[in-house]
Amino acid sequence: MFVFMKKTFFILLGLVLSTAAFAQFEKGTKYAGLSTTGLGLSYDGANKCVFALGAQGGYFFMDNVAALATVGFNSNGNDVPASYDLGLQGRYYIKQNGIYLGAGVKYKHFDSYNDVMPGIEVGYAFYLNHYITIEPAIYYDQSFKNHSDYSKIGLKIGAGFYF
Repeated sequence: MFVFMKKTFFILLGLVLSTAAFAQFEKGTKYAGLSTTGLGLSYDGANKCVFALGAQGGYFFMDNVAALATVGFNSNGNDVPASYDLGLQGRYYIKQNGIYLGAGVKYKHFDSYNDVMPGIEVGYAFYLNHYITIEPAIYYDQSFKNHSDYSKIGLKIGAGFYF
C-alpha cells in the first residue's frame, strides 16, 4: 500500500511541476478570468458567509508581473443588500511553480455606504492546457470603514485564460 501511495504522490508531483512548462507569464500576454467564492468560502463579521462572483482582465507589462482590473458582485442571501466593487490589482507570478502573489485595492459600494478595501492574495495557476488555468487563491480584504464587520478572509476558485 505504501509503495502505491508513494508512486501516486510522485506521479501527481510530476504533473504539477510539468504544468509550469505551459506558463504564459511573459511580457505582452493578456489575461481574462472569472472567480467565485461561496458556500461558506469567505467570512466577515457582519455577513458570516458570502457568495461572490468576480471578473478580471489584465496585461503582463513585464515578465511575471501583471496589472489587472477587477469587477465583482457580492451577496449573502440574507436581508443585507448586495454590494458591488471595482478594483485594480497587481500580480507577481513565480514562474517555476505557478504560484502568484497579488495586492490591490477595491472600491466597494454597499446600499448604505461605500468603502475602500486594500487586499492581498496568494494563489496557484494550475494549467489545464497552454492557455486555460484553474486558480484557487486565499485572500484578505481590509475594510477602512469598519474593520471588524467588513474585513474579509476567504478562499476563491477561478478560471483564467492567458492569450
